[in-house]
Amino acid sequence: MLLDAPLAIVDLETTGAHPAWDRITEIAVLEAAAGEITSEWSTLVNPGTPIPPAIQALTGITDDMVARAPRFSELARALHERLAGRVFVAHNARFDYGFLRHEFERAGLSFTAKTLCTVKLSRRLYPEHARHNLDSVIRRHGIACRARHRALGDAEAVWQFLRLAAADHGDEVLAVAARQAAKSATLPAHIDRAAVDAIPEAPGVYLVYGEGGAPLYVGKSVAMRSRVLSHFADGMRSPREMQLAREARRIDWQRTAGELGALLREARLVKELAPALNRRMKRPDELCGFVLDAGKLALRRLDDADADALGCLRGLWRTRRSALEALRGLADENGLCLQALGFERTGKGACFRHQIRRCAGVCAGKESAAAHHARLAAALARLKAIAWPHRGPIGIVENDRGREETEIHVVDRWCYLGSARSDAELGELLESGRRPRFDYDQYRILSRHLAKGNARTIELAA
Repeated sequence: MLLDAPLAIVDLETTGAHPAWDRITEIAVLEAAAGEITSEWSTLVNPGTPIPPAIQALTGITDDMVARAPRFSELARALHERLAGRVFVAHNARFDYGFLRHEFERAGLSFTAKTLCTVKLSRRLYPEHARHNLDSVIRRHGIACRARHRALGDAEAVWQFLRLAAADHGDEVLAVAARQAAKSATLPAHIDRAAVDAIPEAPGVYLVYGEGGAPLYVGKSVAMRSRVLSHFADGMRSPREMQLAREARRIDWQRTAGELGALLREARLVKELAPALNRRMKRPDELCGFVLDAGKLALRRLDDADADALGCLRGLWRTRRSALEALRGLADENGLCLQALGFERTGKGACFRHQIRRCAGVCAGKESAAAHHARLAAALARLKAIAWPHRGPIGIVENDRGREETEIHVVDRWCYLGSARSDAELGELLESGRRPRFDYDQYRILSRHLAKGNARTIELAA
């Protein structure tokens, strides 16, 4: 039974809501077993940063009060031992558990525990009530709280709620509700549970919007509903997911036939919407590769070349800096002269790299330009080419097993044109006359998928 298990009822006060830069100012832990409190512990914590005035007004904890309190690192090991082996119980456990995991990690300790959120428990046991924050729970059950918004007072209120819930429903019902609550995600206050339940457990992309319809995040999964719920699960470590839970107001979704369609659509939507919390695939590309033309090596940016010019490129990098770093490595391996290639300032006589024995000496007359060029051509040939291996556009066929439908992803010269579910949609994509634009993220998705060798493709007439 729940109240017989070893519990740690925990409450924190903090300088704010974000564990990445906010810090703990007070901790309370009530240890319970066999239905009784066996230990009571609380302490102020020096956060090492000023407490905002609004937080001081709410909690009554001031900078002066924490000035001589221990830092978290000083009490981390003893607290870690105190919590070990106990079920972590808190009102809005995601907040307290997430903060503690961050603080333990900064102190060099790994912390995991089974958690029970009494907000979830209250929703399951008292579904007739609309509000389940701690103030509402205290008023509803007539709980005496000696110090609201102080860690020990709030922890005691949570313990009283557990005792009252056991008295109302019995130990067995409480235990079952606790097990169910431990498995469910706590949705943000503005997200309708029914809307999340309507998301299919199928491949696709989901879009999370914030206040005023601003796009926050675009994600993809082969099981969308489970992936969406995982963002709001207890014990989240990512500051990004904490922010997502705070700011989410609406979740939309788009089903795809399979994983490839979800990957391609995610890459496109991230570029189009520029959601605030997507880092990958959002930054503007500065794609470039090397071209060897009439004996001259040049670094060509992809915005200077359309899809037709991809076949001329050797290698492909996101930035000019990374391309030049790769060229230096290639030069070191093959004794090439960056000065002769035009990628270092031309000086008189031998280049510096020749003096440290990294250049074979074309700049010093120790080898012919023809020999240097031949070695350059051989080295470039080992870089990956981006040539399109088909005569024209192709369709990559993906079947939606759940709905017995087929989706065809249209690709031309590594450029993703779109997906079609009918002949009419397919014809529209092919006849749109839209100039293919190369996207590096889509190229990587497509090349990896086709490299597996089991993709079903069809040749399409332009």
